[in-house]
Amino acid sequence: MDIIVQLIVSFFATAGIAIIFNVPRKTLFHCGFVGVVGWLIYFVLTERGMDVVNASFFGSFVVAIVAHMYARRFKMPMIIFIVAGIIPLVPGGMAYNAMRNVVEDDYLQGLQYGLKAFLITGAIVMGLVFAEVFMQLIFRAMYLSKTNIKKYTKNKASDVD
Repeated sequence: MDIIVQLIVSFFATAGIAIIFNVPRKTLFHCGFVGVVGWLIYFVLTERGMDVVNASFFGSFVVAIVAHMYARRFKMPMIIFIVAGIIPLVPGGMAYNAMRNVVEDDYLQGLQYGLKAFLITGAIVMGLVFAEVFMQLIFRAMYLSKTNIKKYTKNKASDVD
């Protein structure tokens, strides 16, 4: 039951951010779905005992992969889906706690929260970058195999003639 509530809240949070960023209406549901997928990965991995930094990496990696697929499907920039999709993963509460502890002169606790927020942010960025490289490699392999098949069929056709 908890996971269903988590997914519903992440969908509406992501779709709400997409509305704020004025994305096209036909992509609102898909933007929400991207956020749900990313949060689902993050939530399942943290429930199974994985560190939040690593779970954020894998969550953002999946968000970027799904955003790539939707960007190709709708022929729109990928940023439309990524910006809304990573919102549930952003450690805003942790950054708030870091600043609150610094203001309350609890520097050690504030430093801990700040470092953790910094690491999570870096993991999100690395997840996005790794997904971009992964998708570029896949597209290149698809392109090369397609051109090789075309060359092969062209050569086969010239051999027959």
